Amino acid sequence: MRTVFLALASLLAALAAPAHAREPAAMVVLEQTAETGSTRFVPARVAAERQAIASYGPFRVLDSGRAALVGVTDSAAPAQFAAMLRDHPALATLEMIECPGTEDDRANLKLGRLIRAAGLATQVPRGGSVRSGAVELFLAGTARHIDEGAEFAVHSWIDEDGREAADFAPDAAIHQPYLAYYREMGMDEAEARAFYAMTNAAPFAAARWLDAAEMRRWVGTRVSRPQPRIAYLDLPATLP
Repeated sequence: MRTVFLALASLLAALAAPAHAREPAAMVVLEQTAETGSTRFVPARVAAERQAIASYGPFRVLDSGRAALVGVTDSAAPAQFAAMLRDHPALATLEMIECPGTEDDRANLKLGRLIRAAGLATQVPRGGSVRSGAVELFLAGTARHIDEGAEFAVHSWIDEDGREAADFAPDAAIHQPYLAYYREMGMDEAEARAFYAMTNAAPFAAARWLDAAEMRRWVGTRVSRPQPRIAYLDLPATLP
């Protein structure tokens, strides 16, 4: 079965913004488990950990041109990503292997913009799992690749009062940061609204699972023009 686990901090924090982990530190973490309740075993993650030549938070450098994402992102992720690019400037592809989501949506959207600015492609290999807020990071790739056997999960955000996206008017300001992000990632207005509506159609507690073919129909084959690569050596050790 697929079980949804809520991070305890998400329940305790008094946050004014929704949690897809959309907006400040309130992300749901989706963890896939076996029928027995055992933790999901991800062979590709094990392989990435063994192959890694360097680690930066949830990021693993696999070789001079490839890095992998193998865990939950949080408020430190943008600075960790910047440090990785500073030390390994030839990286060109981010493999998304085991990506449950994020604990801080504001940082997550910042991270997505950094991935795009760095000109990285995103790839979900066979067995890769991209869930919740990590889907926004997949969209950040200048080229997006989805192998057969990859999976995705999307769901509505929820705020601290238990309100989900559908509880707000379609033109409410609370929706705009996500629509703006999708447009930045290459969608036109209609595509952004359709994709946002699709993710929010699944209740917060009941994610919609998509296979490779389904996600490709939404975003899988679009190639975006790379932006000028960030001069990571000029970035501070931590980002605001």
